[in-house]
Amino acid sequence: MLKVKIIPVTLLEQNCSLVWCDQTMKAAVIDPGGDVDRIIAAIDKYGVAVEKILITHGHLDHAGGAAELSERLGVPIIGPGKQDKFWIEQIPENCRAYGLPEGRTFTPDQWLEEGDKISFGTITMDVYSCPGHTPGHVIFHEKKAGFAFVGDVLFQGSIGRTDFPRSDHNTLIKSIREKLWSLGDNTRFISGHGPMSSFGAERKTNPFVGDRV
Repeated sequence: MLKVKIIPVTLLEQNCSLVWCDQTMKAAVIDPGGDVDRIIAAIDKYGVAVEKILITHGHLDHAGGAAELSERLGVPIIGPGKQDKFWIEQIPENCRAYGLPEGRTFTPDQWLEEGDKISFGTITMDVYSCPGHTPGHVIFHEKKAGFAFVGDVLFQGSIGRTDFPRSDHNTLIKSIREKLWSLGDNTRFISGHGPMSSFGAERKTNPFVGDRV
């Protein structure tokens, strides 16, 4: 069964997720934006063996700690989509602009595409391409648990920003309605920031993409 622990990181309060299989204790870290010591402390606390680092998109608060965490754990970085390469290359510059400890650029061991699958222990997550917030944004869905990790695509009561270079509002709305809603109303999700919600709840109440909009 999938287990999840949210670890808030950076001054931007990004939801880094430690996820693991409770049968094997094999694990992955999703979006380690920074505060690597805090992430490693959680790994030690729950006694899991991290096998890979997963990145939803290339913004500094989601990927800024990936290079350091990869080195310290000796595990590969997987994702995001290759279209976010330009964002990853800007991580050091953007960290300085936000007054954050300097993150490092990196080249993922694997770029992700629609239809890819990510496994650790007995857990398998499906990868969906969800551009709009960034061009290479991906999300991870674990069907058996009915759980998704959506980065900055969708939030409780809101949606991702589209005022960045190569962002597109219409593309983001299409990603949410065609990709996320198809995963089912009962699917719970963790966003890059803020509290958890479900796709069904957002379809009822979200002022940007709810069914009444």
